[in-house]
Amino acid sequence: MSNVSLVQRASNSARLRRNLSIGIRLVIAILLIIFSVFPVLWMISASFNPTGSLATQTLIPPNAGLDNYRKLLTSQEFPFWRWMWNSIKISSITSVLSLSITTVAAYAFSRFRFRGRLTMLKGILLLNVFPGLLALVATFLMISQLGDVFPAFGLNTHASLILVYLGGAMGINIWLIKGYIDTIPRDIDESAMMEGASDWQIFTMLILPLLRPILIVIAIISYIGTYGEFVLARVLLKSSEQYTLMVGLQIFAGAQFQQRWGVFAAGALLGALPIMLIYLLLQDHIIGGLTQGAVKG
Repeated sequence: MSNVSLVQRASNSARLRRNLSIGIRLVIAILLIIFSVFPVLWMISASFNPTGSLATQTLIPPNAGLDNYRKLLTSQEFPFWRWMWNSIKISSITSVLSLSITTVAAYAFSRFRFRGRLTMLKGILLLNVFPGLLALVATFLMISQLGDVFPAFGLNTHASLILVYLGGAMGINIWLIKGYIDTIPRDIDESAMMEGASDWQIFTMLILPLLRPILIVIAIISYIGTYGEFVLARVLLKSSEQYTLMVGLQIFAGAQFQQRWGVFAAGALLGALPIMLIYLLLQDHIIGGLTQGAVKG
């Protein structure tokens, strides 16, 4: 009986510890969910608050309505749809160009052997160590001087902003894609060469389809990072017609932030819809791209 009693006590103790561990995890998970969801709920509540004031803001506004959304979408004071289109256009062009250039460069670094290859790779990695904000003044001056020669790439143009975004995004993306290409067996290249395929044919017909998961992930990350970027867009863009959504909303709410909080919240929620749609439509590809590279061989 004593042995049975000891076994039961040990079993009960193990069950108690397991239940306690599960309870602690549930509490932590609930706290993290509340911590992450509460700001979104607060923004949703503020977007329906007709007072537009932070001082009287409550989670459930007493006189909730669509006045803030109506003012946001119909007022001539600020071109919301133009700002959103500018953000979508700049993010899309930047993502496509960045992905095209970095994929070709990563393939060259992975498959070809040429003088200065390792030095260039280390230089790219070293440049990405320093934050881009350190070169903000230099970037502004270069774009300003470039505009004197090529006005299309000067200040207050989307082309200049895309050019700066491309320079900042390609470095780390080259390393990510190169690491993924390194996991693809070289036997594929050698077999294609035996059949008389050129390097470009090998890249476009054999290697590129295998890169689909990582390319989708990098494209989404690049798009989201560009879509939500504020500092460079605020420095390089000067007119309301050229503003991105983030810059436009900040300037709109900056003068009278408390009185315009409801409209600002409505604009922020509507501006987040493209990113939400991207995640919902491509979530399977995102997970696949983040996991396949670790087990590919």
